[in-house]
Amino acid sequence: MTFPSPSWRRRLLALALLAGLAAPALAQRANILFILVDDMDVELPQHMPKLRRLLAQPGASFENNFVSLSLCCPSRATTLRGQFSHHTGIFTGHWPDGGFLKFHRDGLESSTVATWLQGAGYRTALIGKYLNGYPNVEDGGRSYVPPGWSYWFSPNAGTPYNQYSYRINFNGRTLSYGKAPEHHLNDVLQAQANAFLRDAAKTPAQPFFLVLTPYLPHGPATPPPRYAEALPWVKAPRTPSFNEADISDKPRWMRNRTLLTAADMADIDAFYRKRRQSTLALDDMVESLVRTLRATGALDNTYIFFSSDNGFHQGQHRLKEGKGWAFEEDIRVPLVVRGPGIPAGRKVRQLTANVDFAPTFAQIAGVAPPEFVDGRSLVPLFAGPAPARWRQALLLQSPTSLEVVPEAGNPGSEAGVLEPAEDREAAAANPVWKNHLYHGLRTASNYSFALYENGDGEFYDLETDPYQLANRYKSMPPALKQALTRQLRTLRGSAGQALRNAEEVAVGRRP
Repeated sequence: MTFPSPSWRRRLLALALLAGLAAPALAQRANILFILVDDMDVELPQHMPKLRRLLAQPGASFENNFVSLSLCCPSRATTLRGQFSHHTGIFTGHWPDGGFLKFHRDGLESSTVATWLQGAGYRTALIGKYLNGYPNVEDGGRSYVPPGWSYWFSPNAGTPYNQYSYRINFNGRTLSYGKAPEHHLNDVLQAQANAFLRDAAKTPAQPFFLVLTPYLPHGPATPPPRYAEALPWVKAPRTPSFNEADISDKPRWMRNRTLLTAADMADIDAFYRKRRQSTLALDDMVESLVRTLRATGALDNTYIFFSSDNGFHQGQHRLKEGKGWAFEEDIRVPLVVRGPGIPAGRKVRQLTANVDFAPTFAQIAGVAPPEFVDGRSLVPLFAGPAPARWRQALLLQSPTSLEVVPEAGNPGSEAGVLEPAEDREAAAANPVWKNHLYHGLRTASNYSFALYENGDGEFYDLETDPYQLANRYKSMPPALKQALTRQLRTLRGSAGQALRNAEEVAVGRRP
């Protein structure tokens, strides 16, 4: 009996995936490399030529990709489980509303995309940031490795956000790193990922699932020394919404914001420069990993995903810096994918989100995800005509409390490993938190709609107002307001297949 050549096996795999067939029946299943960066809005990848050349040009760019809750830990929980935050129960980065401690104690680690793929025979690896608040001395301690991971390399002490002076849990053994230039965390994670890829190539019959989660460009966004003096001329983009002139139409939590001062804008520019410098290092990371995959012969059989856990604003709507709101800067994130069967230069315009990653990885691996999953596989968007039915509205959710010094709210956690305090200065200025709690929709018809617990609302027609300058909630057509409100309530009350069905109802369709 003769067996298909590797190239034909790859073609068969791609056809099977696109047809929705079970991949394990094939001779060779695809590898998955998922690069999930931290706090990257969609503007920054425009300055990553290696990402464009190596992933976007030979693969697919998802042009309407979002996160449902724009905050690190809730987003990562959604990515691991394929559930919206009102089903994971993770709304912040710290106890009792979120963080590693809640995710762990609620038993959510028992069923994640890692456990599904490991159970299907994949060699699974996480290299980099896990969930905010990991580890916890009361729940496994520094040597704890969550279920589903065959290979673990994640900071467990020190100050990894600063890129120096941290410790790493390497498969249950702690390694220490100091302040030497070669200890810059991003470069250490890159080297470890390449080592994993080279080791995985020794057993090509076993596919791998590698989740690489660098801390950059999250603040303080310390770049490697080679880029510390780069880009001296750059400044944050002055979009039409930057230091917005009139915010009297905005929700109450925003109306007390004063115009940004010259000092504020200088701070924004300085931080933006560091984020851009950090982006150069992330571009190097993409190039290095692709080079290793090519050298080991695994590139043609590997899906590579590049995305971010949330977006980031810097000066838009008078908000100095941060995330967590329903504005496009916060919820829209990059997504590019290359891999078997994906045609070069493909543009995907359907509404996609972080809730879709887990079911996508499951389908690539030939695994049926649990019924609790809310998201949908992106595989049908990889090639061929668009599906007849797809999401028409994405549920948006807000954090449930301020991210203020979360170290103080997570018992047993290691200081410095948790998310640093966010500068959500607008919320801090008005402590009535119900003014900031919202649920909303981002629709395929380019509407942005949000309802606040205090009765405020937001509505933007993004086709005519892409920078969300004019809140038309009070003057929007009553029938459209009622329809969007009903859709929002339906999505909040649904789960699994029922939620996906409800998403496909086209509400507020344009004439």
